[in-house]
Amino acid sequence: MTDTLTSLAPQGADTLQKFLFDAAPVRGELVRLQATWQEALERHHYPAPVRRLLGEMMAAAALLSANLKFNGALVMQLHGDGPVRMLVVECLSDLSLRGTAKLADGVKLDDDATLADMVNVHGQGRFAITLDPHDKLPGQQPYQGIVPLADAHGPLGSISAVLEHYMHASEQLDTRLWLAADDRVAAGMLLQKLPSYGGTLEGQPDRPPAQVGETGAPLSAHGRAQDLDTWDRACQLGGTLKTEELLAETPDTLLRRLFWEDLQAAGLRVFEPGTPRFRCSCSRTKVANMLQSLGQAEIDDIVAERGSVEIHCDFCGQEYRFDPVDCAGLFVEAHVATGVGEGGHRRH
Repeated sequence: MTDTLTSLAPQGADTLQKFLFDAAPVRGELVRLQATWQEALERHHYPAPVRRLLGEMMAAAALLSANLKFNGALVMQLHGDGPVRMLVVECLSDLSLRGTAKLADGVKLDDDATLADMVNVHGQGRFAITLDPHDKLPGQQPYQGIVPLADAHGPLGSISAVLEHYMHASEQLDTRLWLAADDRVAAGMLLQKLPSYGGTLEGQPDRPPAQVGETGAPLSAHGRAQDLDTWDRACQLGGTLKTEELLAETPDTLLRRLFWEDLQAAGLRVFEPGTPRFRCSCSRTKVANMLQSLGQAEIDDIVAERGSVEIHCDFCGQEYRFDPVDCAGLFVEAHVATGVGEGGHRRH
């Protein structure tokens, strides 16, 4: 951890930067994905509004995952009842990301198509976040939270609004998100109001219960009176952030522009940056486990019909081909593996 911006990532590197206001229980993050986003895009040819939506989801997944003390995968799924049937983004604990979208056949979208136009045409769209630990305990299942793409006031118009609604409904945390993506960059900023008493931040020791000063106001971890207006002020400053600025500038530049007074007063603690990257977790071994789970009879039927089994990874485009000999080898041992198929793979 550092209290200055001197140890930020090199200029141009994909970066996730955490920061914490010392005068109040408010934390934030900025993320910029360029190489990561380009690697995800080069494998697909999505319409412009789908690219923007998927990029915003990738930036959001990195922001939410970085706040979790959790070894596993955070998976975001946006299920649609319109021309875009599903978007899936996965972020692992090391900030490796992958994402994909599934569209109905023959889809044509206007460049200014909205979230409702793409995935919530009939009001049946839904959003889910799944936390899937790598080292599951016996009988442990992944946690999943699902929310509709609407709140009490009507349909939600952006992925930022959907996630803010999700965090408030499922985690009881006030959260603000600013997200943007184009053909070059996916970026975002998160602000989150933490409970006033206790609470932890990744990379920071657990806080003791909040102390109270002479005026009765709670004190910060450094013994300063907490500024109860910091949350509102930080959100107002975040509201001045333009999409073009979020896409064009690095996290350190945005921190200086938005929260310069806090930096000057040493009231903003800045943590060592993380480095997101594109990485797909598919492998021939995982595909083999998935095929074994289907059972020998089904695999034999596919081989008899098509001559082989071919699996395509929707995330990275990798093709896996199993000829008749490969397929027979999957079931040589008496014990057949019971692995679960990887999300995002399709048989053809």
